[in-house]
Amino acid sequence: MKQYQVAELHEIFNAGLGKIKTAIQRSSPEGLYQPIDYSLEMGGKRIRPLLLLMSYNLFSDEIENAIPAALAIEVFHNFTLLHDDIMDNAAVRRNRPTVHKQFSENNAILSGDAMAFLAYKYLLSAPMQSQKEVLELFTSTAIEVCEGQQFDMEFENRNNVTESEYIEMIRLKTAVLLGCSLKAGALLANSGEKVAAQLYDFGINLGLAFQLQDDLLDSFGNQETFGKMIGGDIIANKKTFLLIKALEKVSGPEKAELDGWLKKSDFNQQEKIEAVLKIYNSLNIKLLTQNKIDTYFSVCTEILESIEIETEKKVLLKNVSNKMMNRIS
Repeated sequence: MKQYQVAELHEIFNAGLGKIKTAIQRSSPEGLYQPIDYSLEMGGKRIRPLLLLMSYNLFSDEIENAIPAALAIEVFHNFTLLHDDIMDNAAVRRNRPTVHKQFSENNAILSGDAMAFLAYKYLLSAPMQSQKEVLELFTSTAIEVCEGQQFDMEFENRNNVTESEYIEMIRLKTAVLLGCSLKAGALLANSGEKVAAQLYDFGINLGLAFQLQDDLLDSFGNQETFGKMIGGDIIANKKTFLLIKALEKVSGPEKAELDGWLKKSDFNQQEKIEAVLKIYNSLNIKLLTQNKIDTYFSVCTEILESIEIETEKKVLLKNVSNKMMNRIS
C-alpha cells in the first residue's frame, strides 16, 4: 500500500480544492459565491483536511475517495472562521481583510451559511460504506463547534471563568474538528471503531495543545508570521488561558491595574497590550501556558504510540503533529 508524503497529499487536496473553487467562481449570484471564493483563497495550512487524508492513508491508498470529505472539513472550518470574525469584529485574517470587511457583514453571514451546506454537499459525495457514522460524527462536531463559540462569547462578560471551563470551551470550539478529521478519515477507510476512537482522542489532545499555542502566539508571537494582529485577545478581553491564569495569580497593585484595563472601554490599544504583557511576564504566564501545552501534547504522543498499527505508518502523523507544535505562526 502506498504511503503518501505531506507534499503529495497537499498537491492532491489542492487539486480537488481548485475544482470546487472553479465551480464556485462560475456560480450565481456572484454576491453569494464571491465571498466564499475569497474565504477559500485566503489560504491557511489546511491542517484539518491533511489530517483526514493522513488518517485515511493509514488504512487505504485510494486517496481520491477521501477528497470530498477533506473538502467538506476545510469548507466547514472556513465557514466557522468567517462567522467568528464577524462576532469578534476582527479586521485581519492571514494578513488580508476579513470577509465581512472586504465585502459586508450581510454578505459574510449569508455566504457563511452557504458554506455550511456546501460542506454537507461535498461530504455526501464521498464514496463510503459507513455513511451514517460519518454523517453523525460530522453533525455532532458541527453542533459542538457552535456550542464552543457560544461559551466563548459568554465568557466575554465574565471575569471568573475557570481553567476547566476554558479547556472545555476550546475542546468544543477547536479540538473536536481535529478529532473529527482524524476519525472521519479512519471510518471512511473502514478502520474499525477502536482505532478510529483512538485517532479521535489523539486529535482532541492535539487540538487542545494547538489552541493553547494559538493563545500564546496571540500575545507573544510575531504578526508577520502569525497572520493576525498581536495582542488582539488582550484588546478584546478574550478569556484565554493566559488571562485566566493571570487573574488567578495576580495580586496587589498589579491586580488593580489588570482589573482597570479589563473595565476600560476607551483606551490606547498599544498601551493596553504593553501593560497587560508586562503583568503576564511578571507572573510567568508564558511558561505556565507552555507547560500546559506540553502536557496535552505528551498525552497526544502517548495515544499515537498506543495505536496498534505499524510504527512506520504513524511516522507522518507524528512528524506533522510535531511541526504543528513547533510553529512560530
